[in-house]
Amino acid sequence: MRSAFVIPLLLIAAKALAGDDVDLRVTNDGVEDLFVTVYDMNTDPYSIVLEHGRINGFATLPIFAAADTTGRAKLYWSAISVDARDSKCGHGTESGLGIHASISVHVDSTCASGS
Repeated sequence: MRSAFVIPLLLIAAKALAGDDVDLRVTNDGVEDLFVTVYDMNTDPYSIVLEHGRINGFATLPIFAAADTTGRAKLYWSAISVDARDSKCGHGTESGLGIHASISVHVDSTCASGS
């Protein structure tokens, strides 16, 4: 009889997780100051959670993203160096991010024309 109550409780907990935000940190893992944009890929359409935010070298910014049904966030980020004389770019996708997770952003390649 006890197991009849467990499944509904698990379903309620999963729905609650899906509606919650996940608090995260975006960390610049290099010395160069960066402009960073972060997209929440758990929303439809994707939403911007950080738009062209400046992150100094080795600094961290807090952000919030929507949780999926497992309570995890999925993000896409792009970055460009602040120094326009020597532009460098970077991007990446991070998934399965739990509460208080940190994503490291960096610029490690030349930018495509028009960036």
